[in-house]
Amino acid sequence: MTPLILLADEKKSAAVTDWSARIGWLVGLALFVALVYWLMREGWKWRGTLQGDLPELPTAPDDLGEARLTMSGRYHGSTTAGQWLDRIMARGLGSRSRAELTLTDAGLDVVRPGATDFFIPADALREALLGKGIAGKVLTEGGLLVVTWAHGDKLIDSGFRSDHAAEHTEWVDAINSMIKTPSTEGAER
Repeated sequence: MTPLILLADEKKSAAVTDWSARIGWLVGLALFVALVYWLMREGWKWRGTLQGDLPELPTAPDDLGEARLTMSGRYHGSTTAGQWLDRIMARGLGSRSRAELTLTDAGLDVVRPGATDFFIPADALREALLGKGIAGKVLTEGGLLVVTWAHGDKLIDSGFRSDHAAEHTEWVDAINSMIKTPSTEGAER
């Protein structure tokens, strides 16, 4: 017999898949992913606990007055003013959501379906500007309306994006015209 015939006569079986090892690896991977997710969630909850000294958010007064501007869009979150990566989780400010904004002489009313609504009184407004990012959300230049406001002893930046981004400039001008600076207060008297 020739060597080729001998090779053809030999019976060889295909490698058998070790299903128990494969299933073990998949279960281990699933447990690892679940553990990482759980640790991330606990980290966010801990961050909210650390920011527990943040006072309750103001609610809108019964009579807001006539609306200067209205906008529908998205609320992308709030951060410590000037630190666009330091997200505030306490009091529901870390929850992204749809938002309906109404600017009146009394202040800025933020209505968020499925999340905590809040109100920024006119005397708490500090600045409005066009930005490009806030805590995990980066957009094109001028794609984000950033409103800086005082809450308790903390300055907060809140980021909003209108469904029609061309409205942002009008909002910046309107909010900044409402803000009273020390030189403006003296001129009013």
